[in-house]
Amino acid sequence: MSTQFSKLIKTGDRQREFNFNQLPNGVDFRYRVDVTDDKGKTMVFSMFKNAEGHWKTAAQSLPIWIHNAEIVLGDAIEQHLSQSV
Repeated sequence: MSTQFSKLIKTGDRQREFNFNQLPNGVDFRYRVDVTDDKGKTMVFSMFKNAEGHWKTAAQSLPIWIHNAEIVLGDAIEQHLSQSV
């Protein structure tokens, strides 16, 4: 199974390239995600699956456009996982 992939996702008013890298974390899946903001700064954060089975961002100090994209980012991970099986 491939542990890294990229996906173009529209969030806010822009389409951005999110890069996902699966991290080893025992039985749980966790992903390191990076994306470039409007000023060219790379934003790095983790996503994990919570007890309810929803993908969540691990960092609280992220721009709102990343938090607003949580569902779409989680869908991208699930789609990748289903294609890799």
